[in-house]
Amino acid sequence: QVQLVESGGGLVQAGGSLRLSCAASGSRFRFSDMGWYRQAPGKQRELVAVITSGGSTNYADSVKGRFTISRDNAKNAVYVQMNSLKPEDTAVYYCNALNEVGYRFWGQGTQVTVSS
Repeated sequence: QVQLVESGGGLVQAGGSLRLSCAASGSRFRFSDMGWYRQAPGKQRELVAVITSGGSTNYADSVKGRFTISRDNAKNAVYVQMNSLKPEDTAVYYCNALNEVGYRFWGQGTQVTVSS
């Protein structure tokens, strides 16, 4: 059974930084895309950033220049370094992984709260 476990969320002041980590386990197949989504109260879940197994990245316009996604293929892990955080970044952040046979998996979510 595939499990994605996130860590690193918390409360930070505006302008601060956080680093989220996600470790995947239990997969028979390698992961192609891994990434982060977020969902704020009353809003739809949205893409934050995604990284392919080859290292290509894509970011939401709202986080470009502030967030950096990376991954460690050997550890089946994905990270996002979040700098210059804003109150509007407050959300539950979800790790996401797509394996090479097309199944998508989600973590349980970690809360990020940015105070003004």
